[in-house]
Amino acid sequence: MVQFHLDGTSGVPAYLQVVQQVKRSLRLGVLRSGDQLPTVREVVATLAINPNTVLKAYRELEREGLVVSRPGQGTFVRRALPAAPPADLAILRASLVTWLGEAREAGLDAESVLALFMSTFRDAQDGEEVSA
Repeated sequence: MVQFHLDGTSGVPAYLQVVQQVKRSLRLGVLRSGDQLPTVREVVATLAINPNTVLKAYRELEREGLVVSRPGQGTFVRRALPAAPPADLAILRASLVTWLGEAREAGLDAESVLALFMSTFRDAQDGEEVSA
């Protein structure tokens, strides 16, 4: 089951963080069709947020057709999102762990690593040549 967490410094509303985490879990194969999301009560107890925030996130996911709410039973994944095969994800994850270790050895702190990654990611998405 997915475990939610909130980053109070991100500037992203709590409900959107929950939505993003569900989508990320769907893409990584952590959540699959038929899986049950944590109940609103469980999320509220874990994150200490307003129940309406969780309900708003779940309604957004339902509106997007990703989950379905079953009264008295909970909220369930309706469909998964496209994901790479687990073996490919494992290989990519191992490469990323190696890269993160190299970044740490080069003296980059977490914020610098994220800035470098996001900058490179955006350049690659925009079709710009990413040079070493």
